[in-house]
Amino acid sequence: MSDSITRTTDSTSVGQAEVSPIETPVPRAKGESVRRRSFVKGIGGLAGAVMTIGSMRQARAGNSWGTGDLPSEKLINMYTLMVRSRLWEESMRDNFLGAHNDAMYGPFHCYIGEEGVAIGAIGALNPDDFIASTHRGHCHLFAKGGDMNKMSAELFIKATGYNKGFGGTMHMTDVSRGILGMNGIVGPSHLLAAGAAYGIKVRGTKQVAMSFGGDGSVNNGWFFSALRNAALYNLPLVVVIENNGYNITVPTERTIALQELATLANGLEIPGEVVDGNDALAVYAVSQRAVERARAGHGPSVIEAKTYRWYDHSSFAGAKIGQSGAFGLPYRSDREVHYWMSRDPVARMRGFLISEGLLTAAQADKITADAQAEVDKANAFARSSPVPAGEAGLTNVFAEGTVRASQFLT
Repeated sequence: MSDSITRTTDSTSVGQAEVSPIETPVPRAKGESVRRRSFVKGIGGLAGAVMTIGSMRQARAGNSWGTGDLPSEKLINMYTLMVRSRLWEESMRDNFLGAHNDAMYGPFHCYIGEEGVAIGAIGALNPDDFIASTHRGHCHLFAKGGDMNKMSAELFIKATGYNKGFGGTMHMTDVSRGILGMNGIVGPSHLLAAGAAYGIKVRGTKQVAMSFGGDGSVNNGWFFSALRNAALYNLPLVVVIENNGYNITVPTERTIALQELATLANGLEIPGEVVDGNDALAVYAVSQRAVERARAGHGPSVIEAKTYRWYDHSSFAGAKIGQSGAFGLPYRSDREVHYWMSRDPVARMRGFLISEGLLTAAQADKITADAQAEVDKANAFARSSPVPAGEAGLTNVFAEGTVRASQFLT
């Protein structure tokens, strides 16, 4: 297997005909660090940039995916899911900032700006496939068909929430949809998915397990253990690195001396690709290849999606009610935020669908209006739902039954 890295570039816009890619080697001096401007330039120069690594077959440029590859209904559904996730999280932003005098508290890890990754990657899965999510997993749940009413109620800490108010934002999940939890600890999602992939191998089914983790998730033993065992046992695992450029407030370049994190798979001879995470169809393209490879029994793959979060790591410092983006944060420039907002994955998908004639502007506006109505209804449902009973805090402590309050209650 070759350990060289090639960059496949395509100057076409989303939905245009496929063109012959131009391959140029990307030189990398040993120990060379990557500056913030290199990260931005590397993904921002060409809208269809796709990286291919090692033995995985030559990628078609992500932007070349048009209506001939996917049914119109699926493309429109992907866009609808992106809109639903975006508007729901925007409503939660306003709720947390006090727009409606709701008593919202605790962290909220916003996914706005990254929707192309979740919708593109999970769009390549079957309903019975597994995913292991992160502390920033709301859009993953939407992509898996999550119930917005239950999601809102969980954030309002109501008994009608997905986890009856026990989970909150970082642990909201729906196991019935194959979601192996949203995880507050960074990295174990990869190992959990590897375990599910091992179970698939033992049962002999044709399912696939997909893990999600941020750029910081590659810097721990769980990530390596997942890849090592997936390679050893030839497991149907797809690892998705959501590289948004920061480990909380620390730029990724200060935590690892690699520009392309997917190259970490090279040492285990696992194929990997780096893709524009703000292009949902590009993400779908590389994910479909990885999923097909896993389902056919050819083992694991790694996908690194270059993307960006519009808001702070957790909660809404620098954000304002009714306005997109968080500004004035000490660890990044406002210009950087504006740059990435100009690459909005939702707007790009809308433009593609309209340019392809799959939607008119009026139809796209209706999707937005319908999604907003659903969001409003979900928030109303949450506000009117009952709070958990006082004794609920003492349930789920043991496998069965409840624990007596003893010294806590008289």
